[in-house]
Amino acid sequence: MAFQRPTSLPGKPLWWLIGALVVSAGLAFTAVQLITQSRQADTAETESVLPKQVQVAALGRIEPRGRVVDVVPVEGGRLERLLVKEGDQVEAEQILAYLNLYEVRLAERDYAASQLSEAEGLLAAQTQFGQRNIQEAQTRIDQIDGPQSAAIQAQQDTINSLQAELRVAELDLARFQQLQTSGAISRQDLDQQQAVVDQLRAQIGSAQNRKQELQASRRSGIGNAQAQVASQEASLQLAQAQVLVDSAAQNLLLAEARLAQTVVRAPSGGQVLNLYVEPGEAISPSNPILALGDTEQMYVVAEVYETDVSLVQKGQAATIRSRNGAFDDTLTGTVDQVGLQIFKNDVLDDDPAANADARVVEVRIRIDQSEVVQGLTNLQVDVLIDVE
Repeated sequence: MAFQRPTSLPGKPLWWLIGALVVSAGLAFTAVQLITQSRQADTAETESVLPKQVQVAALGRIEPRGRVVDVVPVEGGRLERLLVKEGDQVEAEQILAYLNLYEVRLAERDYAASQLSEAEGLLAAQTQFGQRNIQEAQTRIDQIDGPQSAAIQAQQDTINSLQAELRVAELDLARFQQLQTSGAISRQDLDQQQAVVDQLRAQIGSAQNRKQELQASRRSGIGNAQAQVASQEASLQLAQAQVLVDSAAQNLLLAEARLAQTVVRAPSGGQVLNLYVEPGEAISPSNPILALGDTEQMYVVAEVYETDVSLVQKGQAATIRSRNGAFDDTLTGTVDQVGLQIFKNDVLDDDPAANADARVVEVRIRIDQSEVVQGLTNLQVDVLIDVE
């Protein structure tokens, strides 16, 4: 029997196809892993070399310490006199201007002062007159008390003397009674001694009555004089009450307050930056007369984007440059205050592509070279704040 070659296994092409797919899938997975690892390495390398932000840039404007103060009148009217001009340095409470009603209010104040002076003069005269009457009444008390007290004392001395004589006479009477009983003296002698005793007793009674009369007279006289003192004191108080010194004083205070409303004073020291009105023009409490600022120390109000403000802290150094060449040097400063509110930006960039509706926080920077920008209030500047 002849040998026969075995035929090919069924499905052999299928196994080759499956193997090729598995190999391709493995190669693809390995390639994806290599690409992913490469990208992750590139990303990590990129992140590791990103530079750290060391400065915050912002637009700003220059203004005086304490900001610009608009000085307004207390009441409306017409500006009579202006005592300052632009550039003048003024002190706190210095008079800057007068309103047209100043002369009228001054006359009212002087009249109120004269009324107070008259009232005070009348009060002083009434007081002096009343005190003199009181003094006279008190003098009558002394005039009554002194002599009558002396008379009462003299009467008491007389009573004491009579009582002493009476005691001696009573002793003699007792002895005479014993002697008359023993027959040593006559009845007439006893009666005479009895008469002496009776007379002394009568004199003592009379003297005591006189003393009581003197005491009653003293009490009555002193009482009347004291009543006169009280009457004079009451009259003085009534006279003082009728003189309206307090009312006149209140009228003067009111007149002075009304006069003060016609005088415009500096609320603080500083430099006159701008005059809004001239003498003769109408004014009102809603419209300022002039602008005032303390230019001895200038500040930059930098508008820092809300996304950068967390990097800014008090005490950080800053540099300031003019955008339009108003000053040549680069100025330095220090962050003095970081605002607590977010606003829409006021200082607009010249770049037409810049964000005109940005959200910013105002950062106040104290300028080291204030003398360079004392006359440049509201100048727009570029600011760089070192935040590293």
